[in-house]
Amino acid sequence: MKPGDKVICINDKIDPEKMEEIRRDFEIWITKDKEYTIREILDNNGIVTGVLLEEVHNFPKFFKLINRFQEPAFAQWRFRKLNYATQPAEELNEVEELVEHGVKEREQVKVK
Repeated sequence: MKPGDKVICINDKIDPEKMEEIRRDFEIWITKDKEYTIREILDNNGIVTGVLLEEVHNFPKFFKLINRFQEPAFAQWRFRKLNYATQPAEELNEVEELVEHGVKEREQVKVK
């Protein structure tokens, strides 16, 4: 995974013993089966890789474990990368035009 990748949340569950901590740290939580875009990946001093999402912004907090202020990140394991093609609209239009052109050429050949 890298910034810009589209991902889907595969696990939004919170362990009951961590519920209070999560509610304190995250104003906005993720939703299972919803698509997101990775904004940034944080290694969190090698403790757990976290991701920040374009669609979710939480206020930075001080985390003792990593000894700094940062936006709370969601654990990378909560997401799966989506692998569908994301071509810009102009590229799609070019492909459509080429396909249409090829169909017209074949039709002309059949008429002759």
